[in-house]
Amino acid sequence: MKGKYLINTDSWFVAPDGNQYKAVWGEIEIVEDSFLGLKTNRNSTNWFAKVGSEDKHVIVAGCQIHYATKCENKPHTGKTDEWQADATNGIKEYKAPTRIYIAE
Repeated sequence: MKGKYLINTDSWFVAPDGNQYKAVWGEIEIVEDSFLGLKTNRNSTNWFAKVGSEDKHVIVAGCQIHYATKCENKPHTGKTDEWQADATNGIKEYKAPTRIYIAE
């Protein structure tokens, strides 16, 4: 994989800015498990995605990647339309902050 991707993760993660995200966008490089100086066992993923620049990146374990979408242009990072529904209150619409960390 080469280029910029929007990586959707299975779990929330905390980015360097201290906020929680479910996705990260940036240049991607696939790296083997030995880059951290250790070798994972057979019960762990043996590859990782480094997303972002050399100075600012997030490492995502391969087993945590739910979707990888080729996305050369920076995705929308403003507030987005969200909604919740329940039997008592019906549908509630609101604006929410982005859940995409921009790693560049």
